Amino acid sequence: MDSVLPAAGRRLLVSSLAAVASLVPLTAVPAMAAGAMPPPVRPEDRAPQRHADQRGDHLTVVVRHAGAGRDGTYDVACHPDAGRHPDVAGACRTLDTHTRWGRDPFAPVPAGSNCTMLYGGPATAHVTGTWAGRPVDATYSRSDGCEIGRWDRMVPLLPKVAASA
Repeated sequence: MDSVLPAAGRRLLVSSLAAVASLVPLTAVPAMAAGAMPPPVRPEDRAPQRHADQRGDHLTVVVRHAGAGRDGTYDVACHPDAGRHPDVAGACRTLDTHTRWGRDPFAPVPAGSNCTMLYGGPATAHVTGTWAGRPVDATYSRSDGCEIGRWDRMVPLLPKVAASA
């Protein structure tokens, strides 16, 4: 049987088929099987810190009006865990648990949220530093049900505070 394609056309057809065949392994794994989450950030991928004592993620937590033994300024460094905080490992574990791709674990309560009129006391906290490679400047209070829930999600980074009437 004679080919209807000239030699140049056959070479082009064969090389095109070879190129398509090389792409098959890339499409053989569905996106869901490959995992929808990006890979975790490796320590060597992180930007270098300015101070030798601030390796990894570093936060400063200032707590006021939470009560004796809870007020103060705490430093928390994660990856590796270190700092002056009553529960560094617990604080880092809580932060890791609430960190999701594309979401800010320190985000304020969305405007227009329906919150219970429950007062959780005068405690306030201010968290600053760097987490997951992003700057953090978050303020916490216990002024209503939404803010109490937001605070409680960050325990033990923030101290556990009982609701007061």
